[in-house]
Amino acid sequence: MIGISTLASERIGYYSPLQYMNMSQFDEKISLYMESAEELDLGLNPELLSAVAKSLGPSIYNDDASLVSSSDEEELERVRENFLIEKLGLEDGPELDEAIDHVVDQLGSENRRKYRAVFYTLLTSHFQKEDIFLGATVLEEEE
Repeated sequence: MIGISTLASERIGYYSPLQYMNMSQFDEKISLYMESAEELDLGLNPELLSAVAKSLGPSIYNDDASLVSSSDEEELERVRENFLIEKLGLEDGPELDEAIDHVVDQLGSENRRKYRAVFYTLLTSHFQKEDIFLGATVLEEEE
């Protein structure tokens, strides 16, 4: 006899309550981020998203820190300085602001749930800096 939870868990994107209890908080966050990215048809690499999220540490569990406020100029300046320049090693210039604006457009300027991990993953892909998070050997294997 097939139980209801067995049938329900076979549906794509559905997790039974038992499966949720077994998922780590990190896995829950990654599922949330991937669901958000899929709704927006962003086509993110799940491995890259996971690696970027790990690099953010415990901030992904803080409601305020886990989001990027695109209407806050100071916040966007921090993204530019702390992520694009310091983490990705990019040179300061107008292309950084253009990339941030592009990501804001991709996520929707009115979207109030711009997850930092998704935002940073899109920026990483934009500048083709995936090797920082995935390592050069992983990227070579994909080619």
